[in-house]
Amino acid sequence: MSEKLHIDKYEKNWMLISITILIVFAVAVLVAGFALGFQLPGVSDRVDPRTVSQAGPFADPGLREVSPGHYEAYIVARAWSFVPREIEVPVGSTVTFYITSTDVQHGFKLQNTNVNVMVVPGQVSTLSHTFDDSGSYDFVCTEYCGSGHAAMFGTLTVVP
Repeated sequence: MSEKLHIDKYEKNWMLISITILIVFAVAVLVAGFALGFQLPGVSDRVDPRTVSQAGPFADPGLREVSPGHYEAYIVARAWSFVPREIEVPVGSTVTFYITSTDVQHGFKLQNTNVNVMVVPGQVSTLSHTFDDSGSYDFVCTEYCGSGHAAMFGTLTVVP
């Protein structure tokens, strides 16, 4: 003997709305991940925050050209400043950012791009971005890191 499941019409409508919202969210994640190029920041390496500035690429932070049009930017976040504070690249460049902290947790947000990473002492956070338009892109610390937090900013300039 088979019994039918009787669901109130309001409950049925809310279940359909919930399933529709889940499908819309799944499509949004797929579009953001594949069509818009959103990427998750990664941890490329682990370092000793007490000695990271003494040897290796973070001893002389800055921009390095790896191949034509491809750059690596090594950035150190420390009490209320980014080193280097200014970076300049040509239009069409792809820059891979390697960022670490020597003291406390910081954030790194490059305005008007998808570059936004958490900077944790002891690890190197990494993200890449291609700059197709010339102009200035400010970067700021997005984690409160103490009384001088508001002074923690810099600029990436894309030149023609």
